[in-house]
Amino acid sequence: MSKLNLHLFLLLLLGVFSSCSTGTKSIETKSEKPNIVIIYLDDLGYGDVSAYGAIEIQTPNIDRLANNGVMFTDGHASSATCTPSRYALLTGVYPWRNKDAKILPGTASLIIDTAQVTIPKMLKEQGYYTGVVGKWHLGLGSGQVNWNEHVSPGPNEVGFDYSYIMAATQDRVPTVYLKNGLVEGLDPNDTIEVDYSKNFEGEPTGKDNPELLTMKWHHGHNNSIVNGIPRIGFMKGGKKAKWSDVDMADHFLAKAQNYVKQHKNEPFFLYYALQQPHVPRTPHPRFVGSTDLGPRGDVIVEADWCIGKFIKTLEEEGILENTLIILSSDNGPVLNDGYYDDAVERIGNHDQNGGLRGGKYSLFEAGTRVPFITYWKGKIEPKKSDALISQIDILASVAKLTGAEVNSSDSEELLDVLLGKSDEGREELVLEASSRTALRKNNWLMIPPYKGAAVAVQVNIELGNSSEFQLYNLNDDIGQQTNLAKTNPDKLNEMIGDYKEIVGTMNSEVEALELK
Repeated sequence: MSKLNLHLFLLLLLGVFSSCSTGTKSIETKSEKPNIVIIYLDDLGYGDVSAYGAIEIQTPNIDRLANNGVMFTDGHASSATCTPSRYALLTGVYPWRNKDAKILPGTASLIIDTAQVTIPKMLKEQGYYTGVVGKWHLGLGSGQVNWNEHVSPGPNEVGFDYSYIMAATQDRVPTVYLKNGLVEGLDPNDTIEVDYSKNFEGEPTGKDNPELLTMKWHHGHNNSIVNGIPRIGFMKGGKKAKWSDVDMADHFLAKAQNYVKQHKNEPFFLYYALQQPHVPRTPHPRFVGSTDLGPRGDVIVEADWCIGKFIKTLEEEGILENTLIILSSDNGPVLNDGYYDDAVERIGNHDQNGGLRGGKYSLFEAGTRVPFITYWKGKIEPKKSDALISQIDILASVAKLTGAEVNSSDSEELLDVLLGKSDEGREELVLEASSRTALRKNNWLMIPPYKGAAVAVQVNIELGNSSEFQLYNLNDDIGQQTNLAKTNPDKLNEMIGDYKEIVGTMNSEVEALELK
C-alpha cells in the first residue's frame, strides 16, 4: 500500500471511530433524561388493587408495577375529589390555595394560570416532548367557550405539546374529545351548544324521558342523554363528534400507545389519565362479567388490562428501562356516585377502602390515601415504603431528577423516596376535601370541627364533619375509630399550631373551640 493510500486509510478509520464515539455520546446523553409517565386513575380506592389486598378483583398489571417497584402504603392524593387533586398534581401547589380548584362543570374556565409552573412546562424547558391523554377536568377556555372553534387556553397553554382529552368527566357534557383544542370529528353543520343551567328546546333528558335510558340515574345525573346515559349538564348538536362510552378505554389506550411510538426517540413526558372507575361505568363487552362486583369491578379489570397493554408497548419499543412510571389515583373510592349499577348491591366481601375510614369526599384516610406506585425497570429495587408522600411532591422530585430548578413551598423534593432509596418522607401534609382541610403529621391526623352532615347520604360516605376536634393515631388505629382529642390535649394543640402555621388560620367557629 502506498504512503498516500495508507494515509487516506488512516484518516477514514479515524473518521469511523470519531463517528462511533459521537454516536455513543449521543446515546449516553439521551439516557440521562428518562421518559416520565404518570398513570392516573379516577376514584380507584386503596383496597381496589390486589397488590394492596383486594381479593375479589385481580389487577395483575398494576401488581407487576407494585411488586417490582416502590409500593407506597401511605401515599396520598392532595384532595378527596378529582379537580383539586389534578390541579395539585400538575402544579405542585395545594389546591385549597386556589378557590377555583373544586369539582368543575364542563363549561368551567381553565383554573391553572398560564404563567404558573407545571410539570409539563418544566419538562419542556428540559428538552422533553410533553403530552396528556385522557381525562382533563381542569377547565378550558376563558369565559364562555365556543366548542365549534379552537378552545383556548387549555392543556397546550400550560405546557403540553400534545393533548387528547375529554373536557371534564365521562358523566358531564360535552361528551366529545378534543385534540389540541379542537373537537375531534365535529360536523360544522351540526354545531355544539352546552349549558349547565337550562336545557335546549326539544332535547330529551334523563329526568323527563326515562324510556330512552340504558342506565338509570340515582342522583344528580338526569340531564342530557348520550348513548342512553343521562349526564350532568345540557348539550345540543355535535352528533358525529360524540364519543362511544364502551370504547373509551380502548380509545385512550390507542392514543397513549401512538404517543409513545411517535416520540420514543426523544425524552417524553406523558400524563395518561384513565377514566376508570369513575361513573358512568361502561366496560367494553369483552370485560363485562370479569368480576362478581358488577360494572365497577369490571372497569377496574379493564383499566388494569389497558395498563398492561401500555407497558407492553414500552417494552416492544425498547424504552421500558428508560421510563419512570408513577401510578396513582385522584382520590378514594365511591360505590354509588349517581347511577344504579349494582356497585352497592354486589360489593360482597370486597373492601374498596382497604380497611380505611371514609372514601371519596371525605377527610378520613380513605379520601386521599390511594394506591401510589413508582416503577423503573432496572433502576428501582422492589420494596414497600411506609413513607408519607403526596402527589404534590412529584413536581419537585421530577425537577431534581431532570436537573430543573423550581421554587415551590408546597411540593417537597422526595426523589430518593420515589426511587426507593430513602424512607424519609414528609413530616406534614395538609389534606383537602370539598374545601375542608385537615393535617397529617407523621402518623397523626387532626381534623378541625366542621359544620354539615356527618355522612353524605346519597353516596353513604362519612365526610369527617364533627362539632368537635378529631385526633387519631394512625399507628395504633388505622381505621380511625378512637378520637384522642380530649385525652391527648398536648398533641392536639401541637397539631393546631402546625395547622395554623401552614394554612394560616381557622374559621371563627373553630377558633372558639380550640383547647387551651
